[in-house]
Amino acid sequence: MVHPRKHRSDPDFPTPMSTRAKFASGNQDLNPFPWSFLLSAVLFFATATAVAQTSEATDPSASFGIGRPATAAEIARWNLDVMPNGTGLPEGQGTAAQGASLYATQCANCHGEDGQKGRDWLVGRQPDDSFPFGAEFGHRRTVGNYWPFATTLFDYIRRAMPPNAAGSLGDDQVYALTAYLLHLNEIVDADTVMNAESLAQVRMPARDRFVPDNRRGGAEVR
Repeated sequence: MVHPRKHRSDPDFPTPMSTRAKFASGNQDLNPFPWSFLLSAVLFFATATAVAQTSEATDPSASFGIGRPATAAEIARWNLDVMPNGTGLPEGQGTAAQGASLYATQCANCHGEDGQKGRDWLVGRQPDDSFPFGAEFGHRRTVGNYWPFATTLFDYIRRAMPPNAAGSLGDDQVYALTAYLLHLNEIVDADTVMNAESLAQVRMPARDRFVPDNRRGGAEVR
């Protein structure tokens, strides 16, 4: 016997059970999303990240697997900052007479015998120690007419000069070169002994031309 084909609207038509109905009835034919697996993965990566961050905090080289912490002696060789008031100046001393011969062998090739060679002059004073740099162009800025602190000269020479052997000069040599350049700029006498105490007391011609930048976030200066 041929049975008539049932239509979907027929209540006896075998329609597939909806996904929501299967979950509600406990039917496991359709597996739910593996939330337990996702939670495990999140916890694993969070733990791994925390361990890595802790390792990097205690040993920065651990993040790349190279290098080692610097020793106290290595840090000391780079910790050479000299403050304007002389803090950081080392022991030692030198005079302009001693610095003259050093200048001839270590500095004159680039800066000239009188400190006025090339673009960056070391020597030169303005008439009456005027300070026209903000209003007029064309004036050369030198140690003698622009630098506000003599201690900066020592710091720069010790750290960066001569360019082909930076850091090779001893502290006595740096004091002597500093004294010689200050003498060429007519700031100290030829026989003045430069050391940590006397260098910090040198008052440069442009000292009062600079003011502390103590702005509070605006343009005003207190």
